[in-house]
Amino acid sequence: MTLTLNGIGVAKGIGIGRARLLQHGSMDIVQYSLPAHYLYDEVGRYRAALDTVKIQLQATRRKIPRNAPVDIVALIDVHLMMVEDSVFSEGPVHHIEQQRCNAEWALHLQRQSLVKSFEEMSDPYLRSRMDDVEQVANRILGALLRDASHPADYDGLQGSIVLADDLSPADTLLLQHHGVRAVVTAAGGVTSHTAILARGLGVPTVVGAHHALCYIRHDDLLVVDGDRGVLIVEPDARALRHYRARQREVRREWTALRALKSAPAVSRDGVAVTLEANIELPEDMAAVRKVGAVGVGLYRTEFLFLNRDGLPDEEEQYAAYLRVVRAQPGAPVTIRTLDLGADKHLDGATVGDGRNPALGLRAVRLCLSDPALFRPQLRAILRASAHGSVRLCIPMVSSVREVRQVRALVQDCQRELSAQGLRHDPALPIGAMIEVPAAALIAGSLARHLDFFSIGTNDLIQYTLAADRLDDTVDYVYDPLHPAVLRLIGAVMRAAGRASVPVCMCGEMAGDARYTRLLLGMGLRNLSMHPARVLEVKRAVQNADVNALRTWVRRIMRAMEAEQVSELVDSLNATS
Repeated sequence: MTLTLNGIGVAKGIGIGRARLLQHGSMDIVQYSLPAHYLYDEVGRYRAALDTVKIQLQATRRKIPRNAPVDIVALIDVHLMMVEDSVFSEGPVHHIEQQRCNAEWALHLQRQSLVKSFEEMSDPYLRSRMDDVEQVANRILGALLRDASHPADYDGLQGSIVLADDLSPADTLLLQHHGVRAVVTAAGGVTSHTAILARGLGVPTVVGAHHALCYIRHDDLLVVDGDRGVLIVEPDARALRHYRARQREVRREWTALRALKSAPAVSRDGVAVTLEANIELPEDMAAVRKVGAVGVGLYRTEFLFLNRDGLPDEEEQYAAYLRVVRAQPGAPVTIRTLDLGADKHLDGATVGDGRNPALGLRAVRLCLSDPALFRPQLRAILRASAHGSVRLCIPMVSSVREVRQVRALVQDCQRELSAQGLRHDPALPIGAMIEVPAAALIAGSLARHLDFFSIGTNDLIQYTLAADRLDDTVDYVYDPLHPAVLRLIGAVMRAAGRASVPVCMCGEMAGDARYTRLLLGMGLRNLSMHPARVLEVKRAVQNADVNALRTWVRRIMRAMEAEQVSELVDSLNATS
């Protein structure tokens, strides 16, 4: 009997094949006490497990092909760093010695502490990085328990569709190189590691299919529609013909997209659009060049600060920023200052009580409250600006006062650098993320103090609609096409236009080709997105007639309900 299930499509494409269930299963953890004279051996057993995991990850890294997306290497490297970091190398050892417990329980205690810290993080994107902790801890636990199913046995997966509760980055990588046609997980969201890697690898993927493992059996015939987030179990002959035709169409589309790398992003009526990329690590620049993005519209700097004991100093930050600037000479690089919350354990101490971290002392608020944290980053960005077209972007701005305070600190750092004979751009452009409704509503006032705006739709949508984008119980509320969201974006565009302030959009909305015509019609001319989305958005730009879009956009902006907006956007996209 044919059955249709729904999840979240995170990597486009159509996969057809037989189901293979990867059930790593839950590994039971038993607590027991140890006599003092056994503790030395227990610590040795834990460290041996760490060494085993390190060897596994290094072996996986060596198997990565040279042409694999840079995201893969970066994520494997993050796991290697975590294994070597004191949070895993020393934390559980401390629990073993202090509580005289077995290594498995000590690891459990350490994982609980780390997960709690990540759950309290205010930024949803960073909070989703809790996957790293879980996956590294599971690997170590598997080594302690000598669990033969971890890592999974991938023999015989060629041409199949893999279903699992969740997958680690290493698992996802190995699955792709074993010829898996699609991936389905019960857990995960649009910013999970499975989603990020699947987009880079080109494997059709559906995540968040909560009940799939309950209804799908081993060897069932499946169709995975990564575009719509749909799974079809035991499709009939008519459905199979339809989806095989879709597969052929998708292959033709990707071939055509790859040919657009060097083509200009110019609409049919001659409107030029700047397409940039969002990055998290200097290594991501390889992916930026691969798709022909003209620069970096958002460099998230938080990853320099995470998964470590101490803070990166000015020199370490300067070196990282300089690598990005030099990776694509002459290309603009927008560096967002630290966007962490007060509840983050940066140096082992917690600032604030974290009762509602998303609304607490985070991002620019945290940085302004702690100049010792903020000044080294500002100095590092200023020094990097001497080597290329660098722009500084302030996150979570909600008042003109915050902008003035940041500018005063920047000017103070510029004076210091000049006195020390260190080169920097004295006219460094300073902009702000417009991601809080308050910032959108006072955009006219902010424009008088800023050189550019960067609209962060991810936070703007969730704050406007009071819906956490990572909470799948309210994902029906999180809607980029809600009239309130579009009107806030429209207000920002009008204020920026009056002040002649450039605007870039760097949230997920910018990288979704469904919204490209709408955004062009609203006046956006600079979009920044995950590198994997650049070519598809470029094609949408080339197929658009911007002058003809304005009438549609006026109708859309008058709509009162999201459903009506969605219908109008679909009609807009259907026009030739």
